[in-house]
Amino acid sequence: MTTLGAISNTATPVATTTGSGLPAVSEEYNTFIKLLTAQMRNQDPLAPLDSTAFVEQLATFSGLEQQVSSNAHLERIASMMGNLSGLAAGQWLGQPVSIQSSWVPYSGNSVQFASGAPDGTARSVLTIRNSAGTAIWTETLDPSASVHAWSGNTQTGAPAQAGLAYQFSIDAYDAAGQYMGSSAPRVIAA
Repeated sequence: MTTLGAISNTATPVATTTGSGLPAVSEEYNTFIKLLTAQMRNQDPLAPLDSTAFVEQLATFSGLEQQVSSNAHLERIASMMGNLSGLAAGQWLGQPVSIQSSWVPYSGNSVQFASGAPDGTARSVLTIRNSAGTAIWTETLDPSASVHAWSGNTQTGAPAQAGLAYQFSIDAYDAAGQYMGSSAPRVIAA
């Protein structure tokens, strides 16, 4: 009777490994099939393999087969999820994006923003400060407009320096002129 150890010496070595250095499940599956087939082919008919050991080997084979099938399904699911993520992200290309921030980088182009004034606001005042905290621009915003723009003007008439970040704050006042609070704008980028 040929033993499993003797058969394993004649089996083809596993060449493929996973990132952890272990053989891939599909390679183990193929090796197991070769070993089981060789064992069945070389079994002594007068002294057959113990039925308990044979059932254990079949159970191992079944487990490996299910692992290979599960891995294939998981790879397909992961691929579909990646494709869906790409499709969802593609819908946002070219769309404007807004983020609430009090510090706004100025590139030399007009800065668009939304004020998001609280309910009951009758007047909103935009104040832009440089990094030293000095106000370089103050403007009363049109309450009927949902989007505003700052072209880079300063109170001195000289344009603001590109490549720097400026602090934007919007002060809100009610109809009686009472201060309601300050907020950061929602900066819009296309």
